Amino acid sequence: MLQKSIVITNRDGLDAKSAAQLVQIACRFRSQILIEQGTKIINAKSMMGVLSLGVGANNQITLSVNGADEKEALQAVSALLSSNIAQEKKR
Repeated sequence: MLQKSIVITNRDGLDAKSAAQLVQIACRFRSQILIEQGTKIINAKSMMGVLSLGVGANNQITLSVNGADEKEALQAVSALLSSNIAQEKKR
């Protein structure tokens, strides 16, 4: 199992569009991908789960990845979350 803490720098946090991107990437991997914030732990492959966390700007989350492709999964998901997802949105 691999873990990594990440601070969400996107000014909108994990809004619906950002959450959809996250779930889409997470679903590409066979590994179990969990996101923890405070006392909540959710499956990163669940749109409702990700939205239920209510992750805002500058909030810290912890990724936990376990499985055959855990290294690749952690790298892909953390790269998305570490980037400023808001820059990818058309405003």
